[in-house]
Amino acid sequence: MATHVTIIGGGYTGLSAAYEMARAGIRVTILEQEDYLGGLAGSFGVGGTQLEKFYHHWFTNDVHITGFIDELGLADNIVWRPSRTGMYFANNFYKLSTPLDLIRFKPISLVNRLRLGLTSLKMRRFTDWRSLEDKTAGDWLRELCGEHTFQVVWEPLLRGKFGEYWEQVSAVWIWNKIKLRGGSRSKDGAEMLGYYRGGFGSFCDELVDRLRKLDVTLMTSTSVQQLLSDGTKITGVQTPDEMYESDAVLATTAPPILAEILGMSDLSPDSCRPDFVMKLGETTYLANICLVLELDRSLSETYWLNVNDPSFPFVAIVEHTNFESIEGYDGRHLVYLSKYLPVTDPLYAMNKKEIFEFSLPHIQRMFPKFSESWIQEYHVWRARYAQPIVGTSYSKTILPFEAPIPGLYLSNMTQIYPEDRGTNYAVREGRKAGQKIAALLN
Repeated sequence: MATHVTIIGGGYTGLSAAYEMARAGIRVTILEQEDYLGGLAGSFGVGGTQLEKFYHHWFTNDVHITGFIDELGLADNIVWRPSRTGMYFANNFYKLSTPLDLIRFKPISLVNRLRLGLTSLKMRRFTDWRSLEDKTAGDWLRELCGEHTFQVVWEPLLRGKFGEYWEQVSAVWIWNKIKLRGGSRSKDGAEMLGYYRGGFGSFCDELVDRLRKLDVTLMTSTSVQQLLSDGTKITGVQTPDEMYESDAVLATTAPPILAEILGMSDLSPDSCRPDFVMKLGETTYLANICLVLELDRSLSETYWLNVNDPSFPFVAIVEHTNFESIEGYDGRHLVYLSKYLPVTDPLYAMNKKEIFEFSLPHIQRMFPKFSESWIQEYHVWRARYAQPIVGTSYSKTILPFEAPIPGLYLSNMTQIYPEDRGTNYAVREGRKAGQKIAALLN
């Protein structure tokens, strides 16, 4: 019988790992607890087109995902467009799409505007990220931009993104964010972003079709109860309905989920390291709530609006149809409102209607002309494990690819440091994991 690998998690990491292993002649089964594939890039239907539950796009330097799409012969489906970005600060809207927009950004002095622009250029060229490991993002940005610019531009964004953890975030994290975004530019300095025709869900469907042709088994709505062992190594995966014998298991889930699975597993003391399980469980994440509005008219002219107002509960407003045409969505204007938060936050416990009603007065305050009558439909999506907290000296805490439990391998979004989450790195790490496991087993 062919070597068999079970992958826990059907996001882009698991899907791309399965692709590499299946091509190497390994029999692969993917087990996904949700009723859809794609992970945080999972989609839902709007006007006959697929839309991501959580906003997504690509930068020009996202070469791993775009290269993978090219290998599959689907490169013509990637479209690149200039984006319109901005900032909401002190009850005003400011364009920040081009260097000229930055020069016109009046909340900080001209000297500080120039200093901010030079900081962005410096970050794009900076490569020695290890020298930043002991610095927080706040301390480093203060050094580079000055206190006033930090308070206007950076502190509200860090607070909005990380909440109570904002002062712990590593300078490496913010360096990578600015490097990616700042480097995704056209010759005239405009930000260029990429998208897949028909949505990321369309690409996911294409990839799933390729996997099925490679005889990969894809199981959705299938939770993993425990891992099985012969006392020396992992031998299988138990779900509520079936046992999957496995020569290896690749876990692509958030580490706390794997910790729960291992905690329920009947593994011998020799084959299960309690210290490792504890480390998995201690990985800190923020959750995310995304309110998606379907409107009969546009909310603003901006695609990506950073909200630098601590009284506004959402860190960003992303009007997807200021980037992608409304024609594909039955004429609906689509707006995301994103909030990162701990699961203990009362907002996370609210139901769909409560989150919607909580949000309305805040939208009305920011956009006085807005009326609830504009809303044709709304959706609320939650992700329990959305953003790992990347603190100082993070490289010392990264989990290994090969777990200290023989037969178990890990590939997840906490391991991509110094980069941050995204389908680009999910594909990079997934393919790498698939190739490594195939080489070990073959």
